[in-house]
Amino acid sequence: MGVLTNQELAYLEEKLGRKANEVEQDIVGAEWSEHCSYKSSKKFLRLLPTKGKNVVVGPGYDAGVIDAGDGYVLTVHIESHNHPSAVEPYGGAATGVGGVIRDIMSMGTRPIAVLDALRFAPIENSASKSRWLFKNVVRGIADYGNCIGIPTVGGEVEFDSSFEDYCLVDVASIGFGRKESIVANTADVGDLIVLAGGSTGRDGIHGASFASRALEAENRSAVQIPDPFLEKLLLEATMEAVEGGYVKAIKDLGGGGLSCCLSETSDNLGRGFEVDLATVHAREAGMNPAELMISESQERMLYVTDSEKLPKLKAVLDKYEIRYSVLGRVAGHQNLVIKHKDSPVADMPSSLVAHAPLADRAARRPTYLDSIQNVKAPRQPSDIGKALLSLLSNPTIASKSWVYQQYDHEVGVRTVLKPGAADAAVMRLDNGRFVSIKLDGNSKHCYIDPYQGTLGCLSEGRRNIICTGASPVGVVDHLQFANPEDPEIFWTFTQAINAIVDYCNFMEVPVVGGKVSFYNETAKGPIKPSPVIGTLGLIDDAANIARSALKRGDSIFVIGQTKPEMGGSEYYEYHHGITGGPVPTVDLKQDRQNGEAVLVLIKEGLVSCAHDCSKGGLAVALSEMAVAGNVGFKVDIKKAPNTCSRIDELMFSESHSRYIIGTTKPDRVSEILSGQNVAFSQIGRAAGSRAEFLAGRKQVASLTLARLRSSFASLEKIMQQ
Repeated sequence: MGVLTNQELAYLEEKLGRKANEVEQDIVGAEWSEHCSYKSSKKFLRLLPTKGKNVVVGPGYDAGVIDAGDGYVLTVHIESHNHPSAVEPYGGAATGVGGVIRDIMSMGTRPIAVLDALRFAPIENSASKSRWLFKNVVRGIADYGNCIGIPTVGGEVEFDSSFEDYCLVDVASIGFGRKESIVANTADVGDLIVLAGGSTGRDGIHGASFASRALEAENRSAVQIPDPFLEKLLLEATMEAVEGGYVKAIKDLGGGGLSCCLSETSDNLGRGFEVDLATVHAREAGMNPAELMISESQERMLYVTDSEKLPKLKAVLDKYEIRYSVLGRVAGHQNLVIKHKDSPVADMPSSLVAHAPLADRAARRPTYLDSIQNVKAPRQPSDIGKALLSLLSNPTIASKSWVYQQYDHEVGVRTVLKPGAADAAVMRLDNGRFVSIKLDGNSKHCYIDPYQGTLGCLSEGRRNIICTGASPVGVVDHLQFANPEDPEIFWTFTQAINAIVDYCNFMEVPVVGGKVSFYNETAKGPIKPSPVIGTLGLIDDAANIARSALKRGDSIFVIGQTKPEMGGSEYYEYHHGITGGPVPTVDLKQDRQNGEAVLVLIKEGLVSCAHDCSKGGLAVALSEMAVAGNVGFKVDIKKAPNTCSRIDELMFSESHSRYIIGTTKPDRVSEILSGQNVAFSQIGRAAGSRAEFLAGRKQVASLTLARLRSSFASLEKIMQQ
């Protein structure tokens, strides 16, 4: 487990000019695992646009940093805990939350929110393992966030059979602080290296290498044990130490434990480290040097300080009753020197350990794509209303209130738009501005066309942020795929990268951080390509914050074209069991223009509600707005700008770049949109207590709000069975 390949071992020993001992091999094996080294993806990640007017610190650090104005900054990071959560969902998910929160702390900022994006197999079958996984992952996230006092404000959940006996658990966190508080990460010869927090045990050993191959066996020893109460103390102590100026560098201990933390920090600082493992406060007696180096025990932080500040740092840690060890000193050389009771056990250049030789992976277009390009369209159902209710009850689309009701999303008093109230979460900042954040993904689209599918995830993230009144300022990506050694799987990864490069360059929105997770597969097969995009936006004025609930009397407008692009749609996949066909494509120019037009309307004070069209199409989006506002509507669906020849396509197509807005000033909205070079139409009004869809004079569907609400509540009913 965690062993180096023969080629990697030969490379290491050639660079060292000698044989590597077992401890050195274990240290490098952890750091050179796919999970920690990004050896398959790094050369592609360098293509991403990472610079922008709001970017203070881009990718390559524990978190990205975005200028929020007036001397304030936002930090953001995203992580996954897929393998551990598939084995032990409660602890795996909880430690995922803890890890991403420590990444935010490492920058010297206070975490203010957590979001999660989750993927499971279908849960309708009461005997399914996925229901157990889902229930316990959500409980793990909820308990950790609630205990530590950081609100979980949003996310998304998707269900697909490719996640059978597995799950994807993505957790993102955002932090907030003063620009001058960002820890500069500097060190001088003689500075001291302090390990603080949880004691080091045998839990999580080989966690990084466990996450760097297919999940074939349930290795519970590789799953870490969470302690949110200790993390809360560690958070407060770290913030106090940063504010007091008692630390010069910080890094959290995540994948690879001390091996990665020490080598990466030493390499980043350009200084050698000399440490003695005998000083580590261990949970178990008799731990050998390799175990101490690669343990991934949780709630641990590394600080670098000087001899003058050390007593003050110790006083803070003592105040919060946090255990700590002074591991060693910063040295004048460039090596990572590890001793145990004064006996040398490892001595290697930090840059060698921190930078794995990059893998050169082959990429080949998957053969399966040929068989799903052209599929026979299903017969149009005689009862469109019944099809709509079916989609609303689809767990991927249905209300996620069962999830977010378990989260404390109000703690910290920053949450302005709570889960379910809008297309993205909105948090209040101390400078009178607001941050909007959302996670989005679509495994079904990305399976059929990974390039257009990933463009669609980016477009949806942008739409969701805009629908709250925010201007996008940055994205983080989490790219989750199966075995990168399979050329067909690696090709799908390269397509996702190309899509992010193209979209972010065109929109001039930088990638400020991210994560790559490979080897997401089990004996039952690989997952579908599952990039998750986190989008951040800023709102200057509280008056510009928009919600998604329809209001009685609103005139309803649709902005953007609906096309017969049904591949990967929930209508095809969930309702008809069809995989394939043309997926929705993104016209970058139109995507930008439509979004900018909606922002103009919001800033003019003309929008009473806004919602993007995505999973389930126009019919589902309108139904969601009606349920949120507790008001019915009457629309002529054929008036929506479209090129569809069938009513079911017009109702359920998931074409991108579309928005639905409500307004009390339809004439002014029409006037402004007419000058914005966008396709738009007024399609109806919000009134009554029924959802009425017409096609000209012909009634397509008429459903009571009660029926919509009942179907939309299906997830809660399933989880209560």
